[in-house]
Amino acid sequence: MKIKITDAGLTATDGATRRWRSDDMLRPVRRMTAKELRQLLSGLTEGEKAEWVARWYGFENDGQREPPGDWRVWLIRAGRGFGKTRAGSEWVSEIARDNPDARIALVGATQADGQRVMIEGPSGLLAVARHGEEPRWVKARRELRFSSGAVATLYSAEAGEELRGPEHDFAWCDELAKWRRGDAAWDNLMLGLRLGERPRVVVTTTPRVNAAMRRVLAAPGLAETLGRTRDNPWLPDSFVAAMIESYGGTRLGRQELDGEMLEDVEGALWTRALVERCRVGAESIGKPVRVIIGVDPPATAHGDACGIVVAALLRDRRLAVIEDASVERAPPGVWAQAVASAAARWGADRIVAESNMGGEMVENTLRQADCALPVVPVHASVGKARRAEPVALAYERGQVAHAGVFGSLEDQLCGLQIGGGYAGPGRSPDRADACVWALAALLEGLKTGREPGVRRV
Repeated sequence: MKIKITDAGLTATDGATRRWRSDDMLRPVRRMTAKELRQLLSGLTEGEKAEWVARWYGFENDGQREPPGDWRVWLIRAGRGFGKTRAGSEWVSEIARDNPDARIALVGATQADGQRVMIEGPSGLLAVARHGEEPRWVKARRELRFSSGAVATLYSAEAGEELRGPEHDFAWCDELAKWRRGDAAWDNLMLGLRLGERPRVVVTTTPRVNAAMRRVLAAPGLAETLGRTRDNPWLPDSFVAAMIESYGGTRLGRQELDGEMLEDVEGALWTRALVERCRVGAESIGKPVRVIIGVDPPATAHGDACGIVVAALLRDRRLAVIEDASVERAPPGVWAQAVASAAARWGADRIVAESNMGGEMVENTLRQADCALPVVPVHASVGKARRAEPVALAYERGQVAHAGVFGSLEDQLCGLQIGGGYAGPGRSPDRADACVWALAALLEGLKTGREPGVRRV
């Protein structure tokens, strides 16, 4: 299909000609997935692509679109390559067109970063200027002078005191994740953002928790839009696929590609860095010596997830988490079958299951699913913290590996706290508890050289 963009609308020619105008033109484009839009764009000539790029408003991604309402701080939190810089440049350029007397602050991690990305970059303010606007960069004064009369001044977050005193109508802050001493810069910027009737600031960043980010997240009048690397249709499919294959599900990938805010819980037994340090490829562990399945059954038939985690003793005496087979909101027959299936896949020799809701109930449910493995009951009310802390220490010693990526399980592990508290996602750390039961049983076997007592199903 041949696509051509004109002032009259979007024309597609494939034996016949169809024409869309205004909203009719945008409606089919906005319904497209990122992959479909990439396919459409691949049919454009270089000149047509350049014209499409120039027509920003109406074609931006949801995460790049200014949020409605009377916000004061707009945080665009997104993965690399999503188009954060383009969104910031277009917003500032539109502000300059509509407000000829505006004084605008541009704050980068360093002055060099700001000039390279925000001013002169391929998606920077000079690049997105419309034909005939010709903004002028005065490097000696660190000023970008727009043809409308508006002036933007570049500041460095490294020199936050420079923002003490100057007043501004608007501001654009880029890559807060790189601001090493940015809390002072942010505070001074906000104290000086007092010109005009509606002072506003846009923040574009890949998320990472630091002092400046905490200031932004706590700011009154905050509006937030999100985006992932894969949401940008201009990126090559091969690049997106390679990044997902290499980093998908990992801490780095979730932060840098998906734009997730990952922060360690105060007093956590597991940190993100610790889990990442323990990760290995699933193909590298070899054939396990023995396999145990930890089960944390839900309290009700339609309650929380049933945690089902498979752990193994390896030939080098390390332990490994090899599968998270947990099931969400499953009735007893379904989660019992999931346990039986995992046991068959891995050749497990026993099940360690929380029995607070009744050991007989767990055993009977598994029996109905034709699971004939021995069951070791554990009681969470008295043993959760006591079991979890030695397991966390085993991670610290490098004794435990994660053979693959287990995002939901790892989020819960990083929410377990010293003393038995939990501050992770969801109401209950069902996956994390199941993981702890299985690894604790394997550690006990290594320590004592004896098998724990079992109850036969």
